[in-house]
Amino acid sequence: MDSAAPATTREPAAPSGDPRPHRVVVLALDGLLPFELGIPHRIFGRPRDTAGRPLYEVVTCSVRPPGPVQTDADFSLYVEHGPEALAQADTVIVPASYELGPVWEQGVLTDELKAAFALIRPGTRLASICTGVYVLAAAGRLDGRPATTHWADAERFQRMFPRVALDPDVLFIDDGDVLTSAGVAAGIDLCLHMLRRDHGTAVANEVARYTVVPPHRDGGQAQYIARPVPDPQQATTTAARAWALGRLHEPIQLRDMAAQESMSVRTFTRRFREETGVSPGQWLTQQRVERARHLLESTDLSIDQIARDAGFGTAQSMRQHLQAAVGVTPTAYRRTFRTTTAKSLAG
Repeated sequence: MDSAAPATTREPAAPSGDPRPHRVVVLALDGLLPFELGIPHRIFGRPRDTAGRPLYEVVTCSVRPPGPVQTDADFSLYVEHGPEALAQADTVIVPASYELGPVWEQGVLTDELKAAFALIRPGTRLASICTGVYVLAAAGRLDGRPATTHWADAERFQRMFPRVALDPDVLFIDDGDVLTSAGVAAGIDLCLHMLRRDHGTAVANEVARYTVVPPHRDGGQAQYIARPVPDPQQATTTAARAWALGRLHEPIQLRDMAAQESMSVRTFTRRFREETGVSPGQWLTQQRVERARHLLESTDLSIDQIARDAGFGTAQSMRQHLQAAVGVTPTAYRRTFRTTTAKSLAG
């Protein structure tokens, strides 16, 4: 089975332990989509450390002094911070906007945006949701780097910014200090990924659970899935996935998964990819990596035992897959996140 995981993410160094909350500044531009503007606040505004202190401070700013910012809806929003907030950001997120003016038309920043980006400190993590990627590209932050955006804007973006290595088929791309995502829901996936990158699986899963969204969709998953809601007249792969999740610790063959749905291997593989956006092998690897991360964070089991329980068989195999997925060894992952897993976020 194909078990290669998409190389679309890169894990950073361990959190510094700085008690000051990580400051996320969301840049609100005219024509913004209110839904996407609210995603960072929803995801980063909730997690707490074991002492109950916020792990993040989320601030919204505009490129002008405090005042109204027009949305793409029939209302505007009053933004209380001007561009000076960018100077103190640890992460800057640019949500989508449909009124980017010269950025959209000529691929250049307005004078206001130039001045605003000049305030961002070197080393600040940058992220975009959907067409926010145009702003990062116009600022020269994506030249020679991989990026993604909504599939409907991909062709236009690539013509305008040929030096960007655009991949229009994935949900998000993590290139270390610059991250980009496709539209709308992919922004949730990206923010959960950053939270998971910063503080581990348990914290991200708890926020996802409270937000009532899937805890993890891999960045390499396809944006467009041919059959996101299975045709009730046709068989689906749901039962096979549930069967496999209950047996991750066992060897699982593609033919065994196909047999759960009474399909041929060829039909099952095609249907699986249509419904999930990835191959059965990629999906199994993703689930086993997630199981291993959870056990590393939440138990005292040995590395060898976790490798067996997650279905990797050997510690060496698990080490290779975890390194490919998150960029660190099992021991380093446990050392980083075992002590930073937050207490329950309920309430």
